[in-house]
Amino acid sequence: MATTKKKDNEVISPSELIGHSLLENHIFFLSGEIDEFNIREAIEWITYENFKEEEGKILTLYVNSGGGDLYQAFALIDVMKQSKYPIRTIGIGSIFSAAFLIFSAGTRGERIISKNTGIMCHQFSEEAEGKYHDIKAHMKEADLCNQRMVNILCEATGLDVKTVKNKLLPPTDSWLKAEQLISLGVADSIL
Repeated sequence: MATTKKKDNEVISPSELIGHSLLENHIFFLSGEIDEFNIREAIEWITYENFKEEEGKILTLYVNSGGGDLYQAFALIDVMKQSKYPIRTIGIGSIFSAAFLIFSAGTRGERIISKNTGIMCHQFSEEAEGKYHDIKAHMKEADLCNQRMVNILCEATGLDVKTVKNKLLPPTDSWLKAEQLISLGVADSIL
């Protein structure tokens, strides 16, 4: 592996140089499963960027994920919405499930989808086991999660609740093309 020397004979790897360069240019890659580790790093990045004053700054969040923990996605979306700087989202590879919500939560006018991206969204589902009251409580939380998803997508797209439920969150998985994201207001342009 190639290395570069810093001051005092300290060695830095090419991946560290690339990572530093990306951060200097306000770019972050959210890749892999949506989990506590990935989301913590993304939240830290947005928070850090909001401490650094810079006129005209736009944060760029690349999203390439098969989905994962919906609650972690909600956490990142809340932080994205609080950012004083616009957040450009770029969907590449796959944006499935929770990653779809994160992509859609980017700043309107700044959501870009590559034409070869796999796109899938669906309702929240969770298997519940246990006593009747436990199952009933899980069903209530599933309903609340689905309502949160509907609210996020209504805000992101400008669509009404019925259209979001029919087109983006039907009972079965909804597989879409990049062009459909444009027409539904989930994305603003295609790479």
